[in-house]
Amino acid sequence: MMKYTFLSSLLCLLLFVACSSPAEPTPVVEQPTAEPTATRTPVPPQMIILPTATAVPEPDAEEEITAEPTLSAPPPSRDIEQPPYAESECSDKYPCNDDVAAWEARIQVRDGFTVEYVARLNAQPTVLEFGPDGLLYIATMDGTIYRMDADGNFSPFFNGLLVPTGMAFQPGTTRLYVSDRVTNQFIDGESRVSYIEDGVLTTIIDGLPCCYVGYHSANGIVFGPDGYGYVTVGARADHGEILQGPNAGEQDMDLHPFEASILRFSPDGSEVEVYARGFRNAYGLDWDADGNLYTADNSPDFNPPEEFYLVTPGGEHGYPWYDCEVCFSPPPGVEVIPPNFTYPPNSAPTGVTAYLHDQFPGYYNGIFVVLWSALPWAQRVIWMYPGGNDGFDFATGFALPIDTAVSPDGSLYVTDWATGIILRISYTG
Repeated sequence: MMKYTFLSSLLCLLLFVACSSPAEPTPVVEQPTAEPTATRTPVPPQMIILPTATAVPEPDAEEEITAEPTLSAPPPSRDIEQPPYAESECSDKYPCNDDVAAWEARIQVRDGFTVEYVARLNAQPTVLEFGPDGLLYIATMDGTIYRMDADGNFSPFFNGLLVPTGMAFQPGTTRLYVSDRVTNQFIDGESRVSYIEDGVLTTIIDGLPCCYVGYHSANGIVFGPDGYGYVTVGARADHGEILQGPNAGEQDMDLHPFEASILRFSPDGSEVEVYARGFRNAYGLDWDADGNLYTADNSPDFNPPEEFYLVTPGGEHGYPWYDCEVCFSPPPGVEVIPPNFTYPPNSAPTGVTAYLHDQFPGYYNGIFVVLWSALPWAQRVIWMYPGGNDGFDFATGFALPIDTAVSPDGSLYVTDWATGIILRISYTG
């Protein structure tokens, strides 16, 4: 994604939210990023016990993920391209937000798939999640979580959050876990993980790093096959540097123990550990049917490619060690794990969703990745082959797509941050 200063990024967001008419998205929005990490040697994750506000029962059994016995590749299909921008009465590039036919025509998908405009929320969505009731839950920038019924009608489910960017239902329960912010400060901000149950918010992990350039924070949440939760946490700087004071620009040797990482936590928050390190600004994450965890990382401001990873437990995945004039090299003996795949610079990967349904032939156990940036080489959904070493464009033509979710019937729902539109992609043959 494009990296600007906190004030300019925030101004961009405020202007976007303030516009009541369907505005053209700015090609410079930034996603939560990870905090800087100090020089360290890779070690197995260390368990850190934190106090919990309210104890909740531990999971009785591992979350069951049913794997297919065999995998097949998607059927041959024409390549799809980013559609040209087209002026409308609302924008010089995009259809009006309420022009259902124009948006359905604009979104390009692979052969055999159909796009349907489902609904539009008058807000900036940040994350999608289907609940145990089969309904879609949508968190928004303004701090409200909405529930959408089968007819595309929205009702508030919970409000009062501060920029929620992660949601996950604990399997077998109606308890919704969410990440948001406590203080939205550029330096020394704070984020947290909580759960919502019976209309009450209970915080289980607080004091997490936040909010470099207004975006790095506790982000995506997912539950693993072990019944524990996993959350991405952004870095406090761009590439591990000190941000202010007489030593600004030098390497920060006093890093927060949880920044630029994926954390593993028990459902009651009494156990919290670093599962993997080195993710500057990982947003979404998800598990495949084989017990592999995937995420995508937003790279530093000197514009290297964005990165997609099959996460190595206990591994060092990059941050704060990069190759640039002002960057820092890893110390001797530290093995930095390379990405499985890369995306163009500033494409801003956000949502990461494993496809574990059989509606899409040949897509089982692959990973959908959203490229959020408004630059023309982003604005799309990528499908990654199982294993994460290759992929292709699955859907293009969005303004600022930010997340996906798989419905109970196997359709893929996509939401757009700029327009509030929710689309359904189904396989029709």
